[in-house]
Amino acid sequence: MNSSRPYILRALHEWIVDNECTPHLLVDINHPQVQVPPGYAADGRIVLNTAPAAVRYFTVDNEAVSFEALFSGAPFSLYVPISAILAIYARENGQGMFFDAESDELSDDNDEYAEQADEDQPKPTALRAVDTETATKTTDSDDEPPRPPSPGRPSLRVIK
Repeated sequence: MNSSRPYILRALHEWIVDNECTPHLLVDINHPQVQVPPGYAADGRIVLNTAPAAVRYFTVDNEAVSFEALFSGAPFSLYVPISAILAIYARENGQGMFFDAESDELSDDNDEYAEQADEDQPKPTALRAVDTETATKTTDSDDEPPRPPSPGRPSLRVIK
């Protein structure tokens, strides 16, 4: 199966832009094939503003994110493999997603690893029907029937 990361990345980028926020990508610059301007990274990472007003030729395909942006007034073409992207988030409120470093390990181009990982995982068991009456009974000693939900609007309670 293809990695879900590029699909999630595209969706979150669109969602952030639709909500009039500024999408930022957190990128691992030590990843092979990353092309970002030198001197702008800290601790092996760089944060890139990918707002439509800040970039040109923005493209997200299944392999990489590429675009052109200005750095100190000079244009620079950036190329960031999908697996080098650590997070996408909105600058204004921090909402977004951090990606697991190993979430791309099971891609199509690494079938040997996928087969080995499959062997290490427990095999799924067959589904079986569950008697809902038995499944909802509690192990309490009292034989009270379960209480029906109270009428009215549902509400949430904060428990500290």
